[in-house]
Amino acid sequence: MKKDLHIKIDEITRVEGHGNVVIDVKKGVVKDVALEIIESPRFFEMMLRGRRYDEAHHIMSRICGICAVSHTSASLKAIESAMGIRISRQATLLRKLAFAGEMLQSHILHLYFLVFPDFLGEGSIVPILKTHPEIARKGLELKRLANEICAVVAGRHIHPISLAPGGVAHLPTAQELKKLRSSLDASFDDLEFTYDLLSKVHVPEFEKRRDFVSLKSRGEYGAYAGEPASSEGYAITAKTYTKKIREYTVAHSAAKQARSPKGAFMVGALARVNNNWKRLSQRSRAIAEKAGLRPPCFNPFHNNTAQLVECFQMTGDAIRMIDALLEAGLKPEPLKKPKGWGIGIGIVEAPRGTLYHEYRINRDGFVEAAECVIPTAQNLRAIEEDLRAFVPLIMDKPKEEIRRIVETLVRAYDPCISCSTHIMDVRFV
Repeated sequence: MKKDLHIKIDEITRVEGHGNVVIDVKKGVVKDVALEIIESPRFFEMMLRGRRYDEAHHIMSRICGICAVSHTSASLKAIESAMGIRISRQATLLRKLAFAGEMLQSHILHLYFLVFPDFLGEGSIVPILKTHPEIARKGLELKRLANEICAVVAGRHIHPISLAPGGVAHLPTAQELKKLRSSLDASFDDLEFTYDLLSKVHVPEFEKRRDFVSLKSRGEYGAYAGEPASSEGYAITAKTYTKKIREYTVAHSAAKQARSPKGAFMVGALARVNNNWKRLSQRSRAIAEKAGLRPPCFNPFHNNTAQLVECFQMTGDAIRMIDALLEAGLKPEPLKKPKGWGIGIGIVEAPRGTLYHEYRINRDGFVEAAECVIPTAQNLRAIEEDLRAFVPLIMDKPKEEIRRIVETLVRAYDPCISCSTHIMDVRFV
């Protein structure tokens, strides 16, 4: 349909942070698409300069209140890489358990309180509290459990305090872990309820071939550990990540965008499920297939489906980690001490995708430089390119319906906009 259309969505709702969407169509052709990130840039990398190595992870966890464990984990891995620290198996399992808790709480928050209102024709979760109280109740219960994992292992629900360079400073009790295990096992019923809700949702038919980047691991589902990998097959490692994934600035945004050797690419739950399909548990893979997600899946709306698949995966992984900890027996351990200094890299899969921290630490234990590559910033170009390709397919719909579907597409990526505003190089003289 050859018509003109101008859409300006100021401060898109139900995403973390503030961003606008601008789309201009002339005679049926999309002339301009811009996802304007309008938040002021933040300077966390600069904050680390001159700070002690054992302060860095506490500072960097404040980048986000949703993925604080992810930033803490990437920060700790960068510190320990730079300073030659190798943590114990017990500490690794505890960190992975906290990480699984964060992945669960973030995905449940997104699905129940940001995404489901779209599918129920509501503008927020508030009307759903009255019309569908069971949905809100299930979502709150699942999120409470996920937060409790972080509290038990990491010391509190957000901004962990027990995860520290050299290990874990606080040891949960066996009784606390057994209680978590029982609750996690019971939560599969609520996850099945979540699947039933999602299965009733119409997923728009839209596919655009893209490069998927995520961690992959030989021994486990790539989340906390692994090496970067591309679905397009080019070589990429932790050391070459910033050479292959190149960030750049754009005039309309306070956040950088990024490109891979193949151009726009996607990180996040859908990328992980596509790249780690063989590492999914049997239960998780069965849910994915029932929901119509099979690799390779190029439909960004299925990122929501992939988040649910990961909820099944993380719940099962958390149970297995608790079993391993209980079987080995919990033992108090001193934090491992630094053995050197230099440049260190830490990569994890935050809920929204591959998160990269790199620090340079001097012989006195002070951070001299830091760089972070944020998942949402990596996705911004892909979101814009998806909008450019998708809008012409829905031009026959009323303008308000187009606006709603556009917002739904952006929300499918689960952007964390505040995290993404790392843009300026500040030098104090």
